[in-house]
Amino acid sequence: MNSIKFQTRKAIIISLAVFAFVGAAAYANHSWGNYHWERQSNPFELKLGDNVSSQWDAYLGEASFDWSASSVLDTAIVSGGTNPKSCKAANGRVEVCSSKYGFNGWLGLASIGVQGDHITKGVVKVNDSYFNTATYNTPAWRRLVMCQEIGHTFGLDHQDENFSNSNLGTCMDYTSDPDGPLSNEHPNAHDYEQLEAIYAHLDTVITIGQTVFSGRGNNIAIDAAGTADTVEWGKAIRKDSKGRPSLFVRDFGNNEKAFTFVFWAD
Repeated sequence: MNSIKFQTRKAIIISLAVFAFVGAAAYANHSWGNYHWERQSNPFELKLGDNVSSQWDAYLGEASFDWSASSVLDTAIVSGGTNPKSCKAANGRVEVCSSKYGFNGWLGLASIGVQGDHITKGVVKVNDSYFNTATYNTPAWRRLVMCQEIGHTFGLDHQDENFSNSNLGTCMDYTSDPDGPLSNEHPNAHDYEQLEAIYAHLDTVITIGQTVFSGRGNNIAIDAAGTADTVEWGKAIRKDSKGRPSLFVRDFGNNEKAFTFVFWAD
């Protein structure tokens, strides 16, 4: 990406977001617990495995570009490492997948594998069974869901979880109207500030790009199966504003867990 073009886009993103952003104090913290990737310097690079169809390539590229405007992280799209249908996690990176997972209620989901507070792997799935329908086959819906699910894999939570509230101008906001106003298709300034807070400290070891970890969870993939049965996601620990379970945890023991955020269709 041309560096001048990148810096210009970064300035535009932040400037527009600041216009709608009235000081950090106006927003709640939206980190996902204390979960973060271990690394020894900033900005760090996180690989996004491309397991999506050609219909999604542009949206994966946009999301990668938008999140790389952060001062603490960059993303790099690399060749996929899994079958899109099963979308198995790989240590040290995020696998991004698209497939027809069925009319099971969800548009997209993000799973992270953690050891303690440290993210060791991530998975993003977008469900073409819905995105091939007239309701969701729009640029705004595709941008929102891709941007939000990738954002979760960095350790970001939602800024707001009430679908009826006015858009905050960030993809980390639940909405039924992604192009607004305001548009919820991209990150905003508060997302970048939250990432700076999450990654303010440095670690002594790294989980970025690593392929082997000690512990029982090594050979256990994050299994967010494309079925209506959510048993693979573990226990529901949060509901969205419509009463649907939206965050699940699966405990593998030995301080290793998998968390899954689910974005349900209306």
